Amino acid sequence: MSGSDPVRVRRVYDPPEDGDGTRVLVDRLWPRGVSKERAAIDVWLKDITPSDELRSWYHQDRSGARHDTFVGRYRTELDDPAHTEAVDRLAGIVRAGGPVTLITAVKDVADSHVPVLVDHLQHVMKRT
Repeated sequence: MSGSDPVRVRRVYDPPEDGDGTRVLVDRLWPRGVSKERAAIDVWLKDITPSDELRSWYHQDRSGARHDTFVGRYRTELDDPAHTEAVDRLAGIVRAGGPVTLITAVKDVADSHVPVLVDHLQHVMKRT
């Protein structure tokens, strides 16, 4: 999504900002050490994250050698019925207007599931 698009990504450990709009947690587990009040999460889409099996496989090798395969496998998962409902819900939140901020606890956002999710969301929004 371009710079003018209403979707952005932030870490849960950063304080909420007025321009965040709807804050959507896109992690399977609740972030450690963050209260619900401090996180200010409006929606938690656990089912939009990579499967436990895929996440575990990806994190077994921290060298980055599995990244491209991870991206392909996660894209496939996002199209399966187990993820479609959550993807459609996120697309609906974006279509409703106003900014949407995807919230994550991952340390390295660029090397996580989040950029894949954002790219997938772009494609879903263009299709409908």
